[in-house]
This record gives sequence, C-alpha cells and structure tokens, in this order.
Amino acid sequence: MGYKVAVVGATGNVGHEMLNILEERQFPVDEVIALASRKSVGKEVSFGEKTLKCKDLETFDFSSTDIALMSAGGSVSAEWSPKIAAQGCVVIDNSSHWRMHPDVPLIVPEVNADDVAGYTKKNIIANPNCSTAQLVVALKPLHDVAGIKRVVVSTYQSTSGAGKAAMDELWNQTRAIFVNDPVDKENFTKQIAFNVIPHIDVFMEDGSTKEEWKMVAETKKMLDPKIKLTATAVRVPVFVGHAESVNIEFEREITDVEAQKILREAPGCLVVDKREDEGYVTPVECVGDYATFISRIRVDPTVENGLNMWVVSDNLRKGAALNTVQIAEVLINRYLKK
Repeated sequence: MGYKVAVVGATGNVGHEMLNILEERQFPVDEVIALASRKSVGKEVSFGEKTLKCKDLETFDFSSTDIALMSAGGSVSAEWSPKIAAQGCVVIDNSSHWRMHPDVPLIVPEVNADDVAGYTKKNIIANPNCSTAQLVVALKPLHDVAGIKRVVVSTYQSTSGAGKAAMDELWNQTRAIFVNDPVDKENFTKQIAFNVIPHIDVFMEDGSTKEEWKMVAETKKMLDPKIKLTATAVRVPVFVGHAESVNIEFEREITDVEAQKILREAPGCLVVDKREDEGYVTPVECVGDYATFISRIRVDPTVENGLNMWVVSDNLRKGAALNTVQIAEVLINRYLKK
C-alpha cells in the first residue's frame, strides 16, 4: 500500500524536480497530485511516463493526502501550510517561512534525521536554504570527529536559485551581448551575464544579506548553536549548481588526509580531489546528481587546526527537491508506516 502525495508548485523548477525525484527514487506512491495556483490549473507536468494536469491548490481537499511537498514560495506557505496540516496531511516546505520556527524541525537527513520526530507539533517540516543544505552535509561528519569552532564560507550561487525567470534573464542578457542588443535587468540588481553579484536577498542592518543570515542561523539550528559562521553569498552566471569555498577552524587537529577519509565514508558526500588538472568538480558536472561533491581539501596553515575545501551540489536537487523527498522517506520509514 502506497502513499498519496501532493506536489504544490508543480509547474516551477523545484516542483518539476520533486516529481522527477519521486519517480527516480521509486517513492511508494499510490497517487501523485500536481497542484498550482489558479492561473496554472490544467497545465501539464510529467511524472515518469505519466502526464499530470495541475489542480487548484485553493479548492483541493487534503484530508486523504498523506504528504504535501511545498514549493510555492514563502507567502503561499505561510497561508496554506497550516491549513493543509490541519487536515492531517504532513507538509514538507521548501520556502524560508517555517525554517526558524521553534516548533518546526529544519531537516537535512544526513545531518539531523532524528529531529523529524518534532513534526507532530505543527505537522510541518522545513527544508533549509539551498546553500546551507550542501554546506552542512559536508560539515557534519567533520564536526563529529574534530569539533568545528568557526566557518568562513563564500558562495557561488547559480541563477536557478532565484527561479526560472532569473535563468531566463541570464540567457537573454548573454544573447543580447553577443548580438549587441540592449541588456535588460529585471530579476537582478546588476547585469548577471559575464558578471558576479555579491548580493542575494535583501540587506540587513549589519550589512549582511538575508541569504547570508540564513546560512548562519540554519547551520546553528541543524548542526550546533556554538559554531561561529560568517558568509558572503554571491550570484554567478551559471544556470544550475551552487559552489562554495569553505574555510573551517576546528577544536582538535585534523589533517587533510583524515578529512578526505572521513568525507569519503560520509552519507551524501562524494570526494573528488586529485590535485591535478580536472581533479575537482565544478557546477557543470554536478547537475542532475544527488551527491554533495567535495574537492580541494587542504590544510590552512594560517590558523590552528584549519582546513579549506570546495563544495559543489545541484541546488535544485540536494538544495531543494532531493532533500525534500529524502525527508519524506524518513517520515514514511519511521512515522507514517502503512
């Protein structure tokens, strides 16, 4: 006997990947429902070899649905997640709205799967920010062994993290530059084609952006509140795949060789670190993969017990859709068994 699963926001980038991953991982479903806003009702989306027609979120009855995978934005989730949860359907939300709520568990299964048990307080589970998800997958096994004191991370985040319109803007600007047309910007504050922008989300009073704050707060909630973390989040002209340059200071000594061995054995991690031409992973190679790739692992001699590493992952997968489905797998294996 399988589960009835609704995908809310099925026409978006992440909703599309949720449907793909449910099929790829053979999630035990009896029925999958594609839901969207009223303007998208009737649009067709693919689920394996099947074609699903989107239904209206506002009129759908969730009382017989087991799990709702939400990827419809923060304002939609703020309104609809409690309504869906009240009908007995467990919501796994990909927006930022519920992440720091004290009664909502924030989950990356390789890091804190046991915290899923807290879903019963509100029937809602939060999925972390895409840049945080891949970071904590890499940090967790090292923290368990050597204890992380401080992290300095610079991100190189693809345009898909800002949605389909942002990806289209990169494409349109690139084409415009080649044919000498005007370069229009709508989704980014500056030209994204052939450029990098050190600005993701809104600015906060201390000069950081909300994207950078999310990485700090979410890492503390999921991994360890004692970890000090500072981030600089940068948008780069890449369609899919986030990369991160990570500097870590540990409580105890750990060598690069030890770190490589630990990460090679860690769930969700794939070490590609040959210290030669092409002996590392870039965003182009990570697209469509489940893993968090780790390269350029090396000692930082400027601090005591320091390491550097390069972390790359498909942000639409591990940073969003894959992590959401993995949470659903923990949920059915431990708590919603049929």
